[in-house]
Amino acid sequence: MLRYVSLILIALATLAPAQQSPAPARSVLRALPLGGDDDINSRPAPATDPVAPTPPPVLVKPAPPVVQATPIPTVSAPSPLDIKPTGDDALRLQIFLDEAKFGPGIIDAKPGRFTELAVQSWNEVNGFPIEDWVAANTAARKAVPNPLATAVVPDFANDWVDGSLPTKVSLQAKRKRMSYRSVAELMSERYHCDVPYLVVLNGSSKINNLKPRDSITVPNVTPFTIEILTGAGYKADAAMSLRHAVVDTKLNQVRIYEAAPAALVIAEPGATTITHVSRPNKGLIASFPITPGENKFIKFGTWEVRNSVELPHWRYDQQLLDTGKRSADSESLEIPPGPNSPVGVFWCGLTKPGIGLHGTPSPETIGRARSHGCIRMANWDAVRLPTLIRPGTTVEIR
Repeated sequence: MLRYVSLILIALATLAPAQQSPAPARSVLRALPLGGDDDINSRPAPATDPVAPTPPPVLVKPAPPVVQATPIPTVSAPSPLDIKPTGDDALRLQIFLDEAKFGPGIIDAKPGRFTELAVQSWNEVNGFPIEDWVAANTAARKAVPNPLATAVVPDFANDWVDGSLPTKVSLQAKRKRMSYRSVAELMSERYHCDVPYLVVLNGSSKINNLKPRDSITVPNVTPFTIEILTGAGYKADAAMSLRHAVVDTKLNQVRIYEAAPAALVIAEPGATTITHVSRPNKGLIASFPITPGENKFIKFGTWEVRNSVELPHWRYDQQLLDTGKRSADSESLEIPPGPNSPVGVFWCGLTKPGIGLHGTPSPETIGRARSHGCIRMANWDAVRLPTLIRPGTTVEIR
């Protein structure tokens, strides 16, 4: 009995070590799979297996878009014919044109629209391309070597200046003369410019305190000598009465021609430039800037010069100004003559009653402000009319 028990104990002692031996540890290194679905190395790793970190994304700068090159436009240099002069050359040109009776407007060394129209007129007469600035500028350099001159305020200046001249019409009617309001105004109009340009040339202190016998710098142009005006009237003339004038209300210019100008000379209605002719147009003898009347009062048509007089008295008729219809004489006022009269220093009346070419107290507004029906000109241009046209001259307003 004891023998059997001993054998059993020996057998149990022999089996115990095998059951208690720990399982071998699994390697953390994973072998490359051998290819079969049942291969242990193809199975997912336990959650406890370490995972290799995911590398950060690499930022790749996108390639710039392909932009088609824009061809640079070819800019041609302006033609010398189109280049307006500046400085002394501009002043020379304006003086040259003014002396040739192609009025450039106020002389200020700043060629504007009226200087351009004057150049076109001069070119038309001389057979140059209408837009050519070179020919006129070259001629001006020869004709006007010195564009500036020294002028002395005349002794009679105070006789033509009234610093207290009223602006109210009823008070103006009581004065003996519509004089200049300052010596500076007299001297600016005398030399075909304005007071601001005299200030540019001389300084404000000197111009604002002018008195007789003072010397100042002025444009070298033939002066407008108001002191020689007497109030004379002008009669018909064998040559001048046959001339023809065109008042162009679109261009703001009056153009004067010798007898029978006809087809060569007149711009088309509504045109903004003067029609060029293929040969010199000697029929055109003068042109000046103007301001036409208000559209509702412009008397389009062909008329004749009826009278021509210096230093006119002006009949102030408010009803005529407002409606174009004349009122009774008892309801009107008579404004005395003078450079600051609403009709300036010269009146050229037409056969259309109440309509005429005349001067102005405000030459700086020529071409911009509109009158009540007449054709306004700078005083220095208006006084030249009787040397160009006379009673009987045809005047076409278009």
